[in-house]
Amino acid sequence: MTVDRSTPPAIHDAIEFDYKLPPLNTTKLDNGLPLYWVGAGVQDVVQIDWIFPAGIWYEPQASVAHATAGIMKNGTSKHTSEEINEALEFYGAQLKVSAGNDNSSITLYSLAKHLPKLLPMVLEILTEATFPEHEVEIHKRNAIQRLLVNLRQCEFVANQKIDALLFGEAHPYGRFSKLESIEAITRESLVGFYKSNYNLANARIFMGGKVGENEVKALNSVFGAYPLTPMAIAKPEFTLPAMQERVQRFSNDPNGVQGAIRLGRIFPNRHHPDYTPMVVLNTLFGGYFGSRLMSNIREEKGYTYGIHSSLIPELNGGSMLIQTETGRDVTELAVKEIYKEMETLCNEPADDEELLLVKNYLLGGILGDLDGPFSILQRWRSLLLSGFTEEQFNNNINIYKTITAKELQALANKYYDPNQFYEIVVI
Repeated sequence: MTVDRSTPPAIHDAIEFDYKLPPLNTTKLDNGLPLYWVGAGVQDVVQIDWIFPAGIWYEPQASVAHATAGIMKNGTSKHTSEEINEALEFYGAQLKVSAGNDNSSITLYSLAKHLPKLLPMVLEILTEATFPEHEVEIHKRNAIQRLLVNLRQCEFVANQKIDALLFGEAHPYGRFSKLESIEAITRESLVGFYKSNYNLANARIFMGGKVGENEVKALNSVFGAYPLTPMAIAKPEFTLPAMQERVQRFSNDPNGVQGAIRLGRIFPNRHHPDYTPMVVLNTLFGGYFGSRLMSNIREEKGYTYGIHSSLIPELNGGSMLIQTETGRDVTELAVKEIYKEMETLCNEPADDEELLLVKNYLLGGILGDLDGPFSILQRWRSLLLSGFTEEQFNNNINIYKTITAKELQALANKYYDPNQFYEIVVI
């Protein structure tokens, strides 16, 4: 059969495709622990996530959540930190522990064939971590040193300032590490947080990669055999502060040549009906390289190497943030241009070509995400941890495809009110 190469294949926009989230397998281990898994891919690699309610929201004192996550794998009742690291290196595996605002996660990357060797060690870390005193002191010294270095950087200080203004320093989303909070960490405070918030009975397990019944059985043989002791975790309540002075300027380095700009406002999380439509508007405004902010402030004005607008959804609220770094002599000019682009979106609807480009960008990214087991797992994990089902994914796709320029203009007028944004510059 002769192929006619004189006629190029048809080019389709991403908006024309159908999108279906690959299925998620849901089961319970023998002891009742929930397991969600995706079997896909051809490489013999597995990712397993253990998710706990152990983020900053739950910590009894500042800096404890990050310190607990940072030290947890540095020694158990049976193995030292060196022995744990040597075992991970021997099997070519990686184990990461991290604490976010709401949850913490323990993530294992491994070849599937090594799971029987590695899973008992992970269980040991999750149930028998000892937090050796010398490891706690090392962590504190390193954390203090990192903080002192970071505090010299205007962008780091700006991130602290904007979060604190939006949520208040007492709120988990506005809290940030200070020298005194790091110094106040004790082994006892970490052990207490670990025992209450890393109770295995409160874990949710996600597994993806080249996963099948054998891998599920391997996980069940270790984690499904562990006796659970349910323990309720009290969820603290926090309120947002009254709005303070909206426009603020900070001098962090009198000799600094760069200024960090942050514009932020409170914005609903994924459960609000405006969230998904706002994803489209935010992308057009400052969410990708071809955005309005990039075209104006980077390409036309040359004030910055990059500027970005983002929606930051958390389980218990969220925010909208515009951030960039510029030369100190053009910071105020850059701020004016940001507001100018907001005003334009409020007054003039986007044209069809620009809106189609944004839709194709968003949907094209989803096409890429649906092609690998780890990204598929991440999609499902994000949905489930936020309290959604597959229906939300389908709803998002429909909004991305059908939203109009008129609807985006109405959103802009609702949310791009300059008087609702904190505006800070740190030099």
